[in-house]
Amino acid sequence: MSQRGVIQHYQQYLPITARTPVLTLGEGDTPLVRANALSRALDCDVYLKLEGCNPTGSFKDRGMVVAMAKAAEQGARAVICASTGNTSASAAAYATRAGLKCIVLIPSGQIARGKLAQAFVYGARVLAIDGNFDRALELTRELGEAHNLAIVNSINPFRLEGQKTAAFEIVDDLTRAPDILALPVGNAGNITAYWKGFNEYARLKNIALPQMWGFQAAGAAPLVGGAPVPNPHTIATAIKIGNPASWAGAIRARDESGGLIDAVTDEEIGAAYAFLAAREGIFCEPASAASVAGLLKKQREGKLARGKTIVCALTGNGLKDPEFALASDARIETLPATGDALRRALDL
Repeated sequence: MSQRGVIQHYQQYLPITARTPVLTLGEGDTPLVRANALSRALDCDVYLKLEGCNPTGSFKDRGMVVAMAKAAEQGARAVICASTGNTSASAAAYATRAGLKCIVLIPSGQIARGKLAQAFVYGARVLAIDGNFDRALELTRELGEAHNLAIVNSINPFRLEGQKTAAFEIVDDLTRAPDILALPVGNAGNITAYWKGFNEYARLKNIALPQMWGFQAAGAAPLVGGAPVPNPHTIATAIKIGNPASWAGAIRARDESGGLIDAVTDEEIGAAYAFLAAREGIFCEPASAASVAGLLKKQREGKLARGKTIVCALTGNGLKDPEFALASDARIETLPATGDALRRALDL
């Protein structure tokens, strides 16, 4: 499926017309990998949806390809987005592919360098503002609506249409929906899109629906607290958002599915990040690990029943934020260039 991409493979489920460009960079068809160590730890059957395997390294590509194709179809003069990182990388890549100019507004000093590098390399005009993501999104709306710039944040409904295809893939791979879909929640478009996708497939394929378990960082948990967070803070920059654009959609997904939205601390996120790398061989960005941190937390609280089939959405690749990995306890030993020195170091 990846050679065809999301638009061609799932066009019957998407708002595609004869005038929509069949745009693709090979997005979608990402691996669903059984997490053996995590399954043992939770006494459940756990799978990891590796969305970091998309072309720009995150789940954003699924929605961006549809949003960008529709922007080109509708004659937008350029596209614009606010970003904590992954959206900027995806928007810049797909804008280039579609032949459109891309403008990115970022909160100054709050973007992981791996993501920022992508936006620059793909040719976007990147402007940093002295404010947080929520302010950047307000300005994006203002400029987009006033100057015929297509806004490609998740407030764009075509973004959610593309992102829902991850739910289709999970059902196709498992031949059913999982009991629980666990995922990080920042701007809340992804939990909204997954729930839309599961519902559409349920109507077509007569499957049961999963519970949606969303997890926010404790320092950026407006959905948990019930009010916007003016100054969000967390190591998980991708979900460092104080006033989610898809707030209502996330609450609807939680309530209709009988699920939950909870908060995990930075320490819990860091521990889950390390667990995935050391025990599963999976390198994800810190925000992605929030889904695993949440499951481990719920098990400690006695709120995760045994024997459940669970899918964790790992939304981005670990190379998005190399500074976080290198800031850990990892140390590189420098040794003399001799066999004896190496043997002593390795106790051979």
